[in-house]
Amino acid sequence: MIDEHEYGYFTEANSAEVVVARNKNAKDQRLIQVMEVITRKLHEAVKEIEPTQEEWFGAIMFLTQTGQICNEWRQEYILLSDVLGVSMLVDAINNRKPSGASESTVLGPFHVADAPELPMGSNICLDQKGEPMFVHGRILDTEGHPIAGARIDVWQANDEGFYDVQQKGIQPDFNLRGVFRTGADGRYWFRGAKPKYYPIPDDGPVGKLLGALGRHPNRPAHLHYIIEAAGFDALTTHIFDPDDPYIDSDAVFGVKKSLLAEFRKVEDAEAAARAQVSAPFYDVEFDFVLSRKKTK
Repeated sequence: MIDEHEYGYFTEANSAEVVVARNKNAKDQRLIQVMEVITRKLHEAVKEIEPTQEEWFGAIMFLTQTGQICNEWRQEYILLSDVLGVSMLVDAINNRKPSGASESTVLGPFHVADAPELPMGSNICLDQKGEPMFVHGRILDTEGHPIAGARIDVWQANDEGFYDVQQKGIQPDFNLRGVFRTGADGRYWFRGAKPKYYPIPDDGPVGKLLGALGRHPNRPAHLHYIIEAAGFDALTTHIFDPDDPYIDSDAVFGVKKSLLAEFRKVEDAEAAARAQVSAPFYDVEFDFVLSRKKTK
């Protein structure tokens, strides 16, 4: 453990070491470790940037305003973590997958825990708005075997870029949401509406920061999934429309190459009839591969 007296009084040169040494009596060793790294990196940043007193106070006020806008339904600090890429980095560290398993991405703020479980093939677009979409694929293990009984929780924004919880009284409750379970063949399919890109909340401090940085607040069009099955690691992920105008500049860095799906426009009336949608429609096929839980 660092001895505070080894470094003497606080100076510009030894600032981090003196602060870290002051924490030596903490009972939580993980806390000591975390605070040592954070303190050291923060002091390194301040020494490199050399902020003025006014600039440092501006940073403090930004954090103050970020906290002041938070409430029971809005978490501006999560948004800040998202736009700095930290949320995706933490997700990547905590969801390292074996070769061949589908990659994860961030949960997002619009998941609803009690979405209804529906018969396979149901139409989750309750208001029948937007361009019809047929989504299908398989849930597999890393050896290519189908997974029976997988629980698939799906949700998406509508054709205007809004989730149902953002438009209470406009969209029906649980619009564009549903839970499905695979049969023995591991297949899933459902009907929905082609989603549109949408902006993250940009009317607060984080939005102002994005504007100052010359960045837009938009997320490219995507579908959300949480897939769970006994004996397998749960997967929280999206699939994305590669033709979306913001596919290469997602505001929260959630896009991964392996999660790009083809949104294929189909004009054929017979194909539409088989999918139980009207033509033209978008056909989206995507398989997910789950990794097995490690045995202790």
